[in-house]
Amino acid sequence: MRRRGLLKAALPVGAAATALGGARAIATGDSASDAPAPRGRDRIDVHCHLIPDFYRQSLTEHDITEIGGVPVPAWSPTLAVGFMNRYGIQTQVVSVSEPGVTYLSAAEDRVTMAQRLNTYMSRDLVHTASARLKGRFGGFAVLPLGGPADERDVDNAVTEAKRAVRELKLDGVGIFSSYGGTYLGDPVFEPLMKTLNELKAMVFIHPVTPQHFPDLGLPPFLYEFTFDTTRALVNLLYKGVLRRYPHIRWLAAHAGGTLPYISYRTSLLTVTPAVAQQLGIAGLDDSSPHFRQLFYDTALSPAPQAMKSVRELAGPKHILFATDWPFTNTLYLAAGDPAPQLAETFTPAERLTVERFNALAQFPALAARIGAESS
Repeated sequence: MRRRGLLKAALPVGAAATALGGARAIATGDSASDAPAPRGRDRIDVHCHLIPDFYRQSLTEHDITEIGGVPVPAWSPTLAVGFMNRYGIQTQVVSVSEPGVTYLSAAEDRVTMAQRLNTYMSRDLVHTASARLKGRFGGFAVLPLGGPADERDVDNAVTEAKRAVRELKLDGVGIFSSYGGTYLGDPVFEPLMKTLNELKAMVFIHPVTPQHFPDLGLPPFLYEFTFDTTRALVNLLYKGVLRRYPHIRWLAAHAGGTLPYISYRTSLLTVTPAVAQQLGIAGLDDSSPHFRQLFYDTALSPAPQAMKSVRELAGPKHILFATDWPFTNTLYLAAGDPAPQLAETFTPAERLTVERFNALAQFPALAARIGAESS
């Protein structure tokens, strides 16, 4: 069954469950606090995607009609602004989802498309002259990496990352969990990691469909995306990237995949948990401190099962609001609170931190563009 079909089939039950769950929590006091007071348009959405017409046409010409198991959804700046207005979102920080530019076989074509996407993102969205769109968008640059990435690709990615951040003034860099089976942390990416560290970039890790995954007849976004994010984060830890390049700020999609839940287990080959256990220091860096320093978004993960795990690992100041729109468009039926489940984990003040202030603190240029303060 296609991803969109599954979402539509599950929607009535999911929507009802969400509403009943929120009502039950408020009525019984099960939530972290009462529901937040009604708010205006103050949310910052750090995980959502753009699909400009020229990119959609290129995908179609290469017979790409689905992404992660879902048909390529409709997108335009007007649709994006309409979505934001319905759900109290002031600004979206957009990025390019799978497949990025990996579907293009020639390195020169990947560079050309990445440059076109990034220029469009900067000129027409982030730094637009349009009064209607001004302040409504931030952007993560797409890099001209193929699958598997090679040294030439990485050199091109270094050049484009510098152009995107320094010249186009985008808010960060988007990167995939893996490229043709080569995961973040692999030595081939070392020149790029050095550059991102020098740029002090916010780097958004988005999952892709991994190679050779067991086919259960379900769309890979349901679970394989989360596993691929986890693989990338664990590899970044054990390959020493998180230690060697401390100025990169990493933002992990979908609450870090499965990492928060298994962060202790995946830290067992580092010295810190063993030392803490020997010293009897309960709770001190039981998970790698590097995992605690990452940032995590709420996209497709606002429920307490995920959020309480992320909160325990990294704390509220390392969690940022996200919707994964337009790939999640069938999950949003009525205007209002886009993630009422967050009230089961966070107090009203913490929700404001998660849904606004954390993003403003990590994207100071965006904060300046919209005339906002970070706290």
